[in-house]
Amino acid sequence: MPAADLIAAYYDAFNAGDMDRFLSLLTDDVAHDINQGERQTGRQAFADFMAHMNRCYKEHLTDMVIMTSPDGKRASAEFIVNGQYLATDEGLPEANGQTYTLPAGAFFDIRDGKVARVTNYYNLNDWISQVGG
Repeated sequence: MPAADLIAAYYDAFNAGDMDRFLSLLTDDVAHDINQGERQTGRQAFADFMAHMNRCYKEHLTDMVIMTSPDGKRASAEFIVNGQYLATDEGLPEANGQTYTLPAGAFFDIRDGKVARVTNYYNLNDWISQVGG
């Protein structure tokens, strides 16, 4: 699958809430760089992270722009996160259903037709401001 199609499928699965499909697009040893956080390694760690995120947040990504390197080994995406804060996340403001709209981006390494690394970026201070922190 071409890199742009892989990244589009990754975000289509995310938007559909299809975690099985979403996780199937990752290598077993995927590296996940969390915005302003640590690197986690492995599909199971990513699945655990997504379970936590899906408990605390409901998000839908729009205005997607996907860019790829000529060799198909790297990609990036820029998009808007349209979300609702459902449950308080440790160390963050209290959740009470606040909505937010946030520009974000991600960088990818691709290996053997799957996502081998994803690094996410967004402005945490902007998000905290929007949810009333």
